[in-house]
Amino acid sequence: MRHFLTLKDYTKEEILEILELASKIKKETKNRVFKDYMPKHTLGMIFEKSSTRTRVSFETGIYQLGGIGLFLSSNDIQLGRGEPMSDTSRVVSSMVDMVMIRTFAQSKIEEFAKYSKVPVINGLTTEYHPVQLMADYLTIQEAGLDKDLIVSYIGDGNNLAHSWLMLASKLGFELRIATPKGYEVDENILNDALKFAKESGAKITIGNDPKEACKNATIITTDTWVSMGQEDEKEQRIKDFDGYIVDSKMMALGANNVKFLHCLPAYRGYEVSEDIIEGSQSLVFEEAENRLHAQKGVMVWLNNINKKDK
Repeated sequence: MRHFLTLKDYTKEEILEILELASKIKKETKNRVFKDYMPKHTLGMIFEKSSTRTRVSFETGIYQLGGIGLFLSSNDIQLGRGEPMSDTSRVVSSMVDMVMIRTFAQSKIEEFAKYSKVPVINGLTTEYHPVQLMADYLTIQEAGLDKDLIVSYIGDGNNLAHSWLMLASKLGFELRIATPKGYEVDENILNDALKFAKESGAKITIGNDPKEACKNATIITTDTWVSMGQEDEKEQRIKDFDGYIVDSKMMALGANNVKFLHCLPAYRGYEVSEDIIEGSQSLVFEEAENRLHAQKGVMVWLNNINKKDK
């Protein structure tokens, strides 16, 4: 059974194959052509963390593919009352065709997948956010920036930074990550990425100087400094991230054709300035829409590959 839990599990060829499928389906959708790639399929959507883009994109996506999405918050199912993840997995996966989970620890989604009878997609965990990176790279491809790509990630060494590490190390482009001291990426995830990078030819640089990381970059990207569950750290984090705002001065360090990405929600005046996110260098809202199309590619690919394996 193939799942989509982290890009660590995927080859370069598989990632590009999914993105090619996503691009094809997107073109059809833009022409108001909706093919039943997954007719009468049910996508169970388990949310232990709230969301805008993840819920709307998956629910709309499965509908456009000919199926239906079933929203399940932790308050709606027994998981929120202490039922073991293994039991929830066996029950839910016996009634639906695919499951998307947005939760906390990666170990929780790994356990769910272990007992699941159907493919499981990671809609976000504390460690990884692979569907976001599929949308990001689709956006980069559409902008014609996937050749000689240099990505500069500025900010917290969180699930987004970890997923950039996986994507870069698999596809073989240059990635520079700059975080404040004390907010570095997970060492084990970094080591995995460095191993993959030896095979792909990716160049990965980790440091604490955002200006150095942005020099001649073709993509500059960031994330919120205060993620869900970190609200009590807000004041301290704002102090610690001083100097890490992506503003016009930071963007000016990039290449002439540099573009800005952000997974949203964005907090203007903190990790990004108003003029950058709303300006001509921003691909943020194209990126947000591509969550819909990239995830349709993931769902259809998983459905097809698991059919072949039966």
